[in-house]
Amino acid sequence: MDDSPTPPDRVDVVLPCLDEAAALPWVLSRIPPHWRAIVVDNGSTDRSAEIARAHGAHLVTEPRRGFGAACHAGLTAATADVVCFCDCDASLDPALLPRLVAPLTDGTADLVLGRRRPTTFRAWPPHARLAGLELARLIRRRTGLRLHDLGPMRAARRAGLVALDLTDRRSGYPLQMVVRAADAGWRVQETDVPYHPRTGRSKVTGTWRGTWQAVRDMRRVLDEPPTAAAAHDGGGAR
Repeated sequence: MDDSPTPPDRVDVVLPCLDEAAALPWVLSRIPPHWRAIVVDNGSTDRSAEIARAHGAHLVTEPRRGFGAACHAGLTAATADVVCFCDCDASLDPALLPRLVAPLTDGTADLVLGRRRPTTFRAWPPHARLAGLELARLIRRRTGLRLHDLGPMRAARRAGLVALDLTDRRSGYPLQMVVRAADAGWRVQETDVPYHPRTGRSKVTGTWRGTWQAVRDMRRVLDEPPTAAAAHDGGGAR
């Protein structure tokens, strides 16, 4: 008898998007069947919005610039019990998201992060990799979580995420999610996912300036005092 957990019938996948017309067709083609892609257009000047609609995605427009603003707009638009986040630049394969959702379904985790494993040297620039190592060290010191990567691919239950009351609307949003989840006693896991060279140039890690700004945003999150705990169960019954 197969005792593996049954995956949810529907999961919402939030895809923050800024000028990703070249990557979108492949990304959307990789969304697992019956799951809903929520593309959050964050001020694109290319055909991203048009392509998202043409491929059947649910399109959300977020005029406030910022990665966190786009992610949170997608979370607000989500209605499924389980919500995933994934970059929209083809560096990560959405078809792998079920392996992140599985620990939520079997009740062994409340937040699952995809630990990026670069497939080539150019997939992860040296300055971004160094910043990631330093950030992992700071996360361990702040939360006690022995994470290796603040992966942009992640999964959690929607109700729990909403209860975390995330406020950052810039590059600190993914970190604030992890820090507040840790403060609330959530069980946080990592699972390895291949990390490919992105399509197009990164708005953050593609430059030293963008990387440094992201580090500043994240240091500000790490300096926040612990918040009131959200429910330990991650917002969903098991």
